[in-house]
Amino acid sequence: MVDLIPYFDEQAGEPKYEQIYRYMKRQILSGAIPAGTRLPSIRQLAESLHLSRNTVEAAYQQLQAEGYADSRPRAGLFVCDLESDAELPPPSRQRDAPPPAAPAAAMDYEIDFRHGNIDAGGFPLPLWRKLSNDIWRLMPVEALQYGDRQGEPGLRKQIAAYVRRSRGVDCEPEQIVIGAGIQQLLMLISQMIASERRTVAIENPGYDCAWAIFRNHGLRLVSVPMERDGLNVGLLKASGAEAVYITPSHQFPCGMVMPVAKRLRLLQWAEERDGLIIEDDYDGEFRYHAKPIPALQGLDSGGRVIYMGTFSKSLLPSIRVSYMVLPPALLERYRTDFAVYEQTASKLHQLTLERFMEEGHWDRHVRKIRKIYRKKHAALLAAVKRMMGGQVRIIGQDSGLHVLLRVGNGMTEVELLQAAARVGVKVYPTSNYWGGRRGHRSPHPAARLRRRQRAGD
Repeated sequence: MVDLIPYFDEQAGEPKYEQIYRYMKRQILSGAIPAGTRLPSIRQLAESLHLSRNTVEAAYQQLQAEGYADSRPRAGLFVCDLESDAELPPPSRQRDAPPPAAPAAAMDYEIDFRHGNIDAGGFPLPLWRKLSNDIWRLMPVEALQYGDRQGEPGLRKQIAAYVRRSRGVDCEPEQIVIGAGIQQLLMLISQMIASERRTVAIENPGYDCAWAIFRNHGLRLVSVPMERDGLNVGLLKASGAEAVYITPSHQFPCGMVMPVAKRLRLLQWAEERDGLIIEDDYDGEFRYHAKPIPALQGLDSGGRVIYMGTFSKSLLPSIRVSYMVLPPALLERYRTDFAVYEQTASKLHQLTLERFMEEGHWDRHVRKIRKIYRKKHAALLAAVKRMMGGQVRIIGQDSGLHVLLRVGNGMTEVELLQAAARVGVKVYPTSNYWGGRRGHRSPHPAARLRRRQRAGD
């Protein structure tokens, strides 16, 4: 067991649990605390540092969430081997289910679990309206003109500061490109890489719109199966892909978090392959029992990662403001070949969002809605366990705005959807997130039912 003596900066605005976490993370990455080392127990470290057990426990939870340490039953907490390339067995397949039949007529549902819905009551509409009116009042001429093609400079400055402090993203405002949603930015990326990177790997199951966008831009697709801790890096290496699209901080739709050891192996693949990683951090703000996981981009020292984020899940989908952080080589290509493209996101919304972030409203809003969704998430899980018990297994809990249910009552996906519809509940299938459709390679695995947490639930 190792002795830990972190230095606490009493003047810093950073909680002590986070200072412990950062200190231990640096020690692990530098090799000062080698793999396999047993860390002090919560009680021992709390006593030696004269801190509460809750403070130490919060630091340890964050280390475990990011894959730096692992708890062994009745043995303690041990440092993970970040160099290990051991593969986990692929997940078992379920039997195929036919695609759901189109409904004869639109139905009214009492409960709709669509995962894109938000809690409208949590949005500060009067404040947003006031800031928007201020834009018209203080800068009416500017608000009427075309905006900066790359995105409003002030907003890009605010986004750069935010992702640096909250997601660990290493970037400057000049690297940020704003667009009207993740899909529009994926279209732009597809055009940028189409001439050189003809094969793109994508998670299986994965985001269906990404499948469609890459395919429609003429890119060759290969699907890579998921393991319990994320994308199978071994199969990625064997796929021949030059680029990969991933959702490492909360995999869509399965919900697992990619640990740091696998993130490092993924970056090593990109370096050896001269590859590109497209990191979609679509709901990185929502982690309910630990600090949000830092972005993979922050570990990248070779300019191999495009980082993507959006305000659709945390603010409003209708605002249509998303952003990406381009590595230097792609930023140069963007400015050479694509800088003539006009900005697709509303300038008025960009200017309003800039004020919203600059005046501190954004950070307060994120803290508020994280608390709201944490309560909704807990209520949903409690209801599922109470009403369904051992008939279902919950996958991907503790973060994000949806959960996945594996139902063990013998019904097919179509039967489950129809049974829910008969009682006025709309749930959503996952069969469309699996590979095997036209334009990419992979057998069609089993259908799975995903119940999505609606905002008003």
